[in-house]
Amino acid sequence: MGRQVAVLIDRQGRVAMVLVGDTGAITIPELPRARTGSGRLRGLRLLHTHLGPDLLSQEDLMDLLFLRLDGFGVLTVNEWGEPLTFQQAHLLPQPVDGKPYRVHPPQPWDRVDADMLAQVEALEEEMARAASDARAAAPARRPGSTGGGAGGVAGAVPQGRSHAEHMAHTAALAAEAEGPAAVLVSVSTAPRPLQELNLAELTELARTAGVRCAGTLIQRVPSLNPKFILGKGKLAELEVLALQGNATMIIFDGELSPAQLRNLADVTERKVLDRTQLILDIFAQHATTRAGKLQVEMAQLKYTQPRLVGKNRAMDRLMGGIGGRGPGETKLETDRRRIRDRIGRIKDELEALRRQRAYARARRAKQRVPLASLVGYTNAGKSTLLNALTNSEVLAENKLFATLDPTTRRLRFPHERELTLADTVGFIRNLPKELLEAFRATLEELEAADLLIHVADAGHPELDRQLGAVDTILTDMELHEVPRLLVLNKWDTLDQDTREALRAVHPDAITLSAATRQGLDDLVTAIATRIDWERDLRPCGKRAAKGGDDGDDGGGDGGDGDTDDDAGCPWPEMESDRLN
Repeated sequence: MGRQVAVLIDRQGRVAMVLVGDTGAITIPELPRARTGSGRLRGLRLLHTHLGPDLLSQEDLMDLLFLRLDGFGVLTVNEWGEPLTFQQAHLLPQPVDGKPYRVHPPQPWDRVDADMLAQVEALEEEMARAASDARAAAPARRPGSTGGGAGGVAGAVPQGRSHAEHMAHTAALAAEAEGPAAVLVSVSTAPRPLQELNLAELTELARTAGVRCAGTLIQRVPSLNPKFILGKGKLAELEVLALQGNATMIIFDGELSPAQLRNLADVTERKVLDRTQLILDIFAQHATTRAGKLQVEMAQLKYTQPRLVGKNRAMDRLMGGIGGRGPGETKLETDRRRIRDRIGRIKDELEALRRQRAYARARRAKQRVPLASLVGYTNAGKSTLLNALTNSEVLAENKLFATLDPTTRRLRFPHERELTLADTVGFIRNLPKELLEAFRATLEELEAADLLIHVADAGHPELDRQLGAVDTILTDMELHEVPRLLVLNKWDTLDQDTREALRAVHPDAITLSAATRQGLDDLVTAIATRIDWERDLRPCGKRAAKGGDDGDDGGGDGGDGDTDDDAGCPWPEMESDRLN
């Protein structure tokens, strides 16, 4: 009939599928995903005919790689359909000469003698062993690196380290994480050193989300591929990395378009995430209050809405009757409508919580208690500093976004003075716009602050870049005019030369270590000096001038409204007032 024919055979020797193509190629449909878990091949091998003397092609080998087949065989036939030569290939646990597969030499079809089942079982055992050895070879965590908190020495590498040492340390921590494995990818037009730094931060995000880093891939391109973001060669290399590391997902630094997400998922058959999805997942894990959960859900829905794709029309509804001829609302349209409706309901709930928050701020303002807010890059040590200043026990971990829901504590000064100290969610470069919009209500609490205490990790190799990212976000939120005090935390991790260099660049900064409590007295003195204790306090921040305490004016998303004391009652020292 002049067409290529292929069969997919399972490990019991049964034919799972028969495919018929044209004279030059066969199209392989979507295959079952039952055995596409970590460390396992698909459980199917493919055998197909070539109408001529051509043996295994590069396209055949790419199908073997991307589909994770047990094996791929080609049988050449003559013009009468008689079999001539057979050639097979299979994947390797580790690349040999840069190739992730082995191509066997061709041989006459009637002299093939191979135990396919034993071969594939041995391959899977070797792959599992190679992955286990790779994890065992990961650098062991240094003593004291667990449970140190966001502001402690634990888990930190002393300043003076190179960017390479910082990235190696981050990768070592991520390799120890328990959970699904992922390959982290950076494709950008930016210089490679900058991509490496971005990938190190992505590795920290993955560790926070409970994802183990199984490998990384970096490519600098003149322009991004609108279809796959990567070229075919790098896609093959990426698949090899994922196969070797038993990775079940691929995480890209940056935001992928809906088409890129869909195309990559189709090609790799692994879960594909971008940086925004990863951050949204972290926020979802850490949200504990009603307002926090609502804000995260709204951000996720806004991200998902443009990425909904109708893959089949089996559930489309047809409208009948006069005026209703033709196609009705499709399943895709139904999903989008439901998302819009849910977003509307969440906005209404958040609006009610915002009114509660505005009322709570107004009550605090009537007590003439100033508000100082801790802001800064994520994992800079804000929660650890709050604990050190107020003897509290707020959750503080050496992870990004360990603190999500804002918390306030009362801080007392001499001469019967006191202020409210608020710990807010940390910032990060290129904060996803969905999160910034959803959490704008929470961050609007900063507008009522009389002082912003900008906490920075002095021991981070990208200190200046992190300071710039926070400044940009505060400017975007029109908070650049609020008085600000820079605090360089983790000062104890620096050598003397680095300390002198930072003092020259930031002469007005307060230097301290929240973990060891060194320098706290200087901070308290600086706060007391910066606060104008005699002036009238703003009841609702910058927006108070726009009118009263109604929900559109106070900022903030509101809390549950049950942790504020009545205006006439003094607050106990160190009592918690959770904003959400």
